[in-house]
Amino acid sequence: MTSALFTSWFLPGVWITIQITLLSALLALVVAFVVGLARTSEVWIVRFVAGCYFEVFRGTSALVLMLWLAFAFPLMFGWQFVPMASGIVALGLTYGAYGSEIVRGALQAVPPAQREAGIALSFTKMQRLRKIEIPQAWPEMIPPFNNLLIELLKGTALVSTIAVADMTFAANISRLASNESAPAYTLLLISYFVIAFVLTRGMRLLERRAKAGVGQQPESSGWLRRRLKPAAANDIARSQGAGGLG
Repeated sequence: MTSALFTSWFLPGVWITIQITLLSALLALVVAFVVGLARTSEVWIVRFVAGCYFEVFRGTSALVLMLWLAFAFPLMFGWQFVPMASGIVALGLTYGAYGSEIVRGALQAVPPAQREAGIALSFTKMQRLRKIEIPQAWPEMIPPFNNLLIELLKGTALVSTIAVADMTFAANISRLASNESAPAYTLLLISYFVIAFVLTRGMRLLERRAKAGVGQQPESSGWLRRRLKPAAANDIARSQGAGGLG
């Protein structure tokens, strides 16, 4: 891959991939909470509609939905999405459906005694959600949301099929222009890994802060646990030694 192809196509493609990932994730987060909360509603019709949404979008291919928004939607309704918007909407709606199951499961995992305490304090349903249930469920949502975010990042490669110049599209253009497949696709693999690694680190930091906010002990990373265990063992040995001297 030449420097001209790298600066003219690949770097802008990386930025487009990041934009699509973040905007799709924001839409997916909104959809996940709206649908997830609706699926825990006490009103059956609300649960039914939310359940229909979940089943439809869970069973629909994101690629097919993207193509439908880009090419079929304008013919049927006379209003056209720009290609990048088609990709963002398709990914956001699809992964938001998956995220709604995370929200529903985390909310249902909150101990019933916590809800009963809210009822005893005369909290409304929204007050219980805002002050009791969501703050306790949020730390449990972040790890599966992290996995979903990485899957969403990898799913952004689908937008290249509707001529959005993300980094997958740019890698294909570079391969065709330079007739060199190995450098283009190796750089593409590395780029996806680097972006995924940065997103994962950010989500881990968010998880630690969320757990600290509700009084839970944040989990240390693997290398930190390995360094802390010998120190903890030494502390125990010194305390036992001190007890023996007493």
